[in-house]
Amino acid sequence: MKANVFQFILLLASVATTSADQITHTSSDTPPPLRAFEFYFDEVRTALRWFGSTWRTVRVKAVVPVFEITMWVCLLMSVMILGEKLMVGGVSLLVKVLGLRPEKRYKWEPISGGDAEIGHSAYPMVLVQIPMYNEKEVYKLSIGAACGLAWPSDRMIIQVLDDSTDPVVKELVESEVTRWSRKGMNINYEVRDNRKGYKAGALREGMKHEYVQLCDYVAIFDADFQPEPDFLIRMIPFLVYNSDVALVQARWKFVNANECLMTRIQEMSLDYHFKVEQEAGSSTFSFFGFNGTAGVWRIVALNEAGGWKDRTTVEDMDLAVRASLGGWKFVYVGDVMVKSELPSTFKAYRFQQHRWSCGPANLFKKMAMEIVKAGKVSIWKKLYMIYSFFFVGKIAAHTVTFTFYCVLIPASVWIPEVEIPQWGVVYVPLAITLCKAVGTPSSIHLIVFWILFENVMSLHRIKAAIIGLLEVGRVNEWIVTEKLGDTLKSKDREHSGRGEDQHFRRHRHREAAHRWIGQGSNKEASEWMVVEAQFLGALRGIVHNVLWIIRRSLREEGVLCVPLLTIHCFSCCGCRIRRHVRCMKAFDLI
Repeated sequence: MKANVFQFILLLASVATTSADQITHTSSDTPPPLRAFEFYFDEVRTALRWFGSTWRTVRVKAVVPVFEITMWVCLLMSVMILGEKLMVGGVSLLVKVLGLRPEKRYKWEPISGGDAEIGHSAYPMVLVQIPMYNEKEVYKLSIGAACGLAWPSDRMIIQVLDDSTDPVVKELVESEVTRWSRKGMNINYEVRDNRKGYKAGALREGMKHEYVQLCDYVAIFDADFQPEPDFLIRMIPFLVYNSDVALVQARWKFVNANECLMTRIQEMSLDYHFKVEQEAGSSTFSFFGFNGTAGVWRIVALNEAGGWKDRTTVEDMDLAVRASLGGWKFVYVGDVMVKSELPSTFKAYRFQQHRWSCGPANLFKKMAMEIVKAGKVSIWKKLYMIYSFFFVGKIAAHTVTFTFYCVLIPASVWIPEVEIPQWGVVYVPLAITLCKAVGTPSSIHLIVFWILFENVMSLHRIKAAIIGLLEVGRVNEWIVTEKLGDTLKSKDREHSGRGEDQHFRRHRHREAAHRWIGQGSNKEASEWMVVEAQFLGALRGIVHNVLWIIRRSLREEGVLCVPLLTIHCFSCCGCRIRRHVRCMKAFDLI
């Protein structure tokens, strides 16, 4: 059936390019099957010509103007994004070159509490909050790290805010809290009857307990974050000696960055965010978005800003914007790093990106006029918050990535009347990409895969941003990012053991090949036989990866999963080819 349809289409195409005289001249010699269609030749050819002329007319009068307007808007946004990247990059570079560390810009002294007469009274009371939800794999890590903070136990209260719905997990978390309580730690296990407000609701309820009134500052750690023992010692002095500072934010360090290609790409994006964007915001306007964890708040400032609100999925950014409009300053300390975990599955990463893209757009809609009317901040800070922080970073970036790179540039092939400037297709995107790649120099060789990955995610992000702006659908959807914790460590040990086995196996095969080559009469032929076997192994691996793509694409995340799996395949194949090229170099063949 398909073959007959294909032959008929070819027949119509040939007829459309045949003149009427040729048809009349050859009509007597036409076979019977073709003679049956001769009556419709003129009509079909006329219809095809009418369709072509109609499409050209519609394209010129309707499609081309819309295409040109959209193209120039996207080009303008691209230039805005490039300008913003150059600005924050220049500020970050200047801070590093001049050595303008936070300790030089703000007063910082170590807290001395060694006097036996005053005891630990020099240390302020600190509340440590750990919100969690069904965190079976990581609850021990976060609770243990919080209890291991080098801070007097009588000057610190740890609060585990457990919203778990799994009774088994709740029992495990409660038993862990009890175990640390018996060791002398001032730790409290707090639960709620419902999950209203999700994380923001849990933090808000946690601040209502009476013992919180004793505390001056609150440190917040998500369930997968593991602060170093000196975290509070290095962070709290910024708040103690600078009365206008409300927030001190630390940098994230990723324990599973090398787990797979997707985590390496995430590391590139987040390293740029912390090393460049957060550093620039802190150094210029003392403002940046609170990352929701690995930070310490002044409780007075938190309450003055209105506390935690659950009106968006970015309650951390919401609180930061409100506190900044109240005149408070933020400090980013990039030298203090807190270990955390990146989403290692595409499903978990997709949910996280929906929350991170939808929430800021929704918050921008709700707070734009409030920022404009704020009286305690300068007009330059207002401009930075509206233009750079919100519009360029949270709206324009998603719009350009999807609309320009994924829609307009491919569609321009079908619209020859519009010519996209070369600077907009090549130079501006290249400059933006290089600006973002400097955050992780060790992964710059993955920049092509990073570009592909960002384009794949652009549809999901712009969809989430539109949902946030229009406040429809899943605007307040909150799905906790899955963490692996101990499972991840077990997997790493398994892969490490497997890698060692492969290393020794390859070493044994190489020694056997060398012995065989040395004993052979024709050394050159024997060497090429070994290399041929090596490349046959590489070919087998490539076929295996292609089949793996097909199987996973049919089983997992649908169409969007195919480009990601393709990236994984190319990465695996590249590793195999590099390994076998090294083998050829070992034999002095290249």
